[in-house]
Amino acid sequence: MRVKFWGVRGSTPTPQPENMRYGGNTSCVEVRVGDRIFIFDCGTGFRVLGQALEREFGERAFSAHVFVSHFHWDHIQGMPFFRPLYDNPNSRFFFYASARTRSLEQVMAEQMASPYFPVNLDHMKATRRFYDIENGMLDMADGIRVKTTYLNHPQGCLGFRIETKDGVLVYATDNEPGDADFDKAVRKLAEGADILIYDAQYLPEEYAARRRGWGHSHWREAVNLVMESGSKELILYHHDPQHTDAIVDKVVENARNYYPKVRAAAEGLEISLGTKAQGSGASR
Repeated sequence: MRVKFWGVRGSTPTPQPENMRYGGNTSCVEVRVGDRIFIFDCGTGFRVLGQALEREFGERAFSAHVFVSHFHWDHIQGMPFFRPLYDNPNSRFFFYASARTRSLEQVMAEQMASPYFPVNLDHMKATRRFYDIENGMLDMADGIRVKTTYLNHPQGCLGFRIETKDGVLVYATDNEPGDADFDKAVRKLAEGADILIYDAQYLPEEYAARRRGWGHSHWREAVNLVMESGSKELILYHHDPQHTDAIVDKVVENARNYYPKVRAAAEGLEISLGTKAQGSGASR
């Protein structure tokens, strides 16, 4: 299993110089299992991933499974800019999301409707299939399994657990601690995972002072979660727009005082289960 981060920021893109080491694009993580492509969320990092896939495949068709946690801007805004959706009619994209508020296809169409975008879904040539998922489990090909659970976030959010013969990765962004049922569910989702990617948008003091009810977590809760679930490595994710590289560095330093295998997600960071991680020096 190979994991690559294309967008790690929460709420809104932040292309300021003081954020560039970790990155300013919003949520998008690519997972390769053999030749199968899984993508988690379609923030502005999805656009950059699309450019990389075009360079890799050229005119060859390919397919990917795309899991969307929820429909807030920072998780869908890259969709209209994902070039492979427009190019090859033989490429196939399978989208999975909860339709508790509305369907993903409707969300895509609405954000591309006039006056918000100059072209609509009809300009996309690639084959698109949409699947409504809830709490549960999906058996994919080659023994790959994806489990889902609801997280504690305004208007809902799904967390994902991908299980393969190479290991287990959990992607659980946009989750607020404090609700007993949700806390139990996310610990069950993360149980024994090799990699836990988890929401650490706020500093603990920011959360306590003025961020309760906003649907996000902090690094101290992330450490609690990794230790209580038996996960092996914690990747802090969904960095706040106000958090510079220096602040994120300090967050990692503080978290490592409690649990040694912690790093912050950074654009370009690559992790291969069972081998030495490669990628951005910002992973630290």
